[in-house]
Amino acid sequence: MAITIKFLGGVGTVTGSSHLVTAEKSEVLLDGGLFQGRRDESYKINTTFHFNPRTIDALILSHAHIDHCGNIPSLIKAGLRCKIYTTSATRDLAGLMLGDSGKIQEEDIRYVNKVNRRLGQPLRKPLYTRKEASRATKTFRVISYRQKFCVCPNISVTLHDAGHILGSSIVVLDIKGEEKNIRLGYAVDLGRKNLPLLGNPDVPKGLDYLILESTYGARAHSPIEDAKVKLHDTVNRTFGRGGKVIIPAFTLERTQEVIYFLSELLKEKTIPTIPVYVDSPLATDITGLFEHHKDYLNNQTQLAIQGKESPFDFMNLKFIRLQEESKKLNEDKRPMIIIAGSGMCESGRVLHHLKNNIEDSRNTVLVVGYMARDTLGRRIVEKVPVVRIFGVEYELNAEVVVINAFSGHADKNELVDFVTACLPLKKIFLVHGDPEQALVLAGVLSQKGVAAYIPVKDEEVLLV
Repeated sequence: MAITIKFLGGVGTVTGSSHLVTAEKSEVLLDGGLFQGRRDESYKINTTFHFNPRTIDALILSHAHIDHCGNIPSLIKAGLRCKIYTTSATRDLAGLMLGDSGKIQEEDIRYVNKVNRRLGQPLRKPLYTRKEASRATKTFRVISYRQKFCVCPNISVTLHDAGHILGSSIVVLDIKGEEKNIRLGYAVDLGRKNLPLLGNPDVPKGLDYLILESTYGARAHSPIEDAKVKLHDTVNRTFGRGGKVIIPAFTLERTQEVIYFLSELLKEKTIPTIPVYVDSPLATDITGLFEHHKDYLNNQTQLAIQGKESPFDFMNLKFIRLQEESKKLNEDKRPMIIIAGSGMCESGRVLHHLKNNIEDSRNTVLVVGYMARDTLGRRIVEKVPVVRIFGVEYELNAEVVVINAFSGHADKNELVDFVTACLPLKKIFLVHGDPEQALVLAGVLSQKGVAAYIPVKDEEVLLV
């Protein structure tokens, strides 16, 4: 019986993760991520499947980031009818993330069609709608950490804490073969040790093969404690100028981490008591789930929440849902901190805050997450003198501060340490990383005697 992996997405890039494991007549899909990029390219990639969704027996969802779960509604539209297995926190978070993604798809196409009507061009359809996204979550089934579960006749799954975001998992597949069994690990994405809010990543044992991310395979992060120090310095420096701190942050995990550190700094009275606004209905709902699923948080945070000292509830913190309230922030000239999505500055309310504040040298744009190539966020990180927002050019006069220490991805050293703890391994497959990052990590692992292989998109590999 041949056991194979087909690398469908998230290969040579950090978006659109999806991989197919086949053993005899059993087919298990690892993640169903959305490819994010230019509109036409994205639509084509996200609707073209080099496998049959109808024959999939189970989909295992590692976590709720949209590049791992965001194409599940498209798969269902294409005929996917299997159960989707994940943790309870991921199920609830993915419900919010997919609903928001469907809303964005609809709004994007509404705008495109408005232009197309004017130009006499054909009208287009969204990738999927909010209603279709909502239907997708009805097929989710919950598995607890470290409990082995049979998902099809010859494949069982065990989920381990990945320490990346709330409810994230390292997936381990135990595959029964005719002559021998194979144990395959899937650590995409892998978290870091000693992150705020979360526990440390588990280290699964007895693996034969490992699929591993390489997002930061050539880089080393600063210690997470540096994030708190740099946040402290940035807030105080901007407050001294009478400016605003604009923080484009991913609604899931990064927003909650920033709130956590601001809460700590305010308790320590090392930053001024200024208004902190979380300007995102989605981030507001997600933050509520952090308290609801507190069992997935580390012991320190659980005790704080139980003791009515939740880091997500301090005096000058306000969550904003209504668009009218969001607009009023631009009229308010007081120093303040505004946390708004989306993280790469490509959509969402953060664009309005950037438009209104980026030309004022008193203000600061604080970047706390990865900014992909060809995004507005990357251009801000690179401090391009003039940036385009809503088709209009603006001078980038605001101070730009980048805090890489916030990253929830393991860096080169942490990835190598994780692999070392998993040894012995027959082979590692490096995915979810730009080519230069994967190549450096492969070289480091090879020097340590670990066989590392970088697959290409749609390549199928036989496991022996």
